[in-house]
Amino acid sequence: MKEFTKDDLINFLPKFDTFVGIDSDGCIFDTMEIKQKDFFHPAIVRHWKLDTIEPQVRAAAEFTYLYSMYRGLNRFLGLCKTFELLNDWPEARDKASLPDPTELRTFCDSGLPLSNQTIHAEAQRTGSALLSTAHAWSVELNEHIDSSMPNPPPFPGAEEALKRIAKNSDAIVISQTQAVALLKDWYRDDLAQYISVIAGPELGSKIDHFTMAAVNRYPARAILMIGDAPGDLATAQAIGCNFYPINPGHEAESWRRFLDEGYLKFLSGGFAEEYQQQLNHEFKALLPGKPPWDI
Repeated sequence: MKEFTKDDLINFLPKFDTFVGIDSDGCIFDTMEIKQKDFFHPAIVRHWKLDTIEPQVRAAAEFTYLYSMYRGLNRFLGLCKTFELLNDWPEARDKASLPDPTELRTFCDSGLPLSNQTIHAEAQRTGSALLSTAHAWSVELNEHIDSSMPNPPPFPGAEEALKRIAKNSDAIVISQTQAVALLKDWYRDDLAQYISVIAGPELGSKIDHFTMAAVNRYPARAILMIGDAPGDLATAQAIGCNFYPINPGHEAESWRRFLDEGYLKFLSGGFAEEYQQQLNHEFKALLPGKPPWDI
């Protein structure tokens, strides 16, 4: 199992005229629901002793990590947003002693890679108890997921799409899932054979990944981001490339449409503006910005 470094991105050598960056969790692998509900969210309750408001913690975390415009955030960004929502929710705030997420927000907005290594270093540098607990939470998550999570299957159509992409485009994994889980998923069923690099948060943000591997090597119309979260769309818009969404709750249909329609359009010169707008509109409609208790 190869562990990748920034050099693998910086020194990336094109073999084809087109480039595809592919997200992992919730896009290739059916991991999101079980990983969040059975691992992430109970660990938040446990580490911050929030048993008295467990239903509210779960509701805020599920909204943040799964069912909103925040879906797909790095785990520390998602944790920060979950605490911010809870602090703004009287039903949670009035029943428990909630952590002040200010120090976590500062870390998330620092521009540092949002990884276990950097949050640990920042916790030591600042003496922040919140960052220290967030690091312990994240380390435990990796260990628990590695030892106890059932092997996630790829969505129907995902492997067929990877095979098709590998024959026509350069492709890498662009993700904010921690590398320890990311590598395990991609090597377990040998899906790694279809891509050249597996990049997680240890190598930077998704924009960093694209910038190092693809920008200035391919024209923007020849670059495609495939993802299931608004952050993936934002990444594509930031670098000016095409975006194909794997719509949450409609993953198999999305991959079939990609094989029957989307990838062909991309290979033919990139998405027309009207087609891209249609894809974006359908995708955004599935992920609201306000939680149901605040409407």
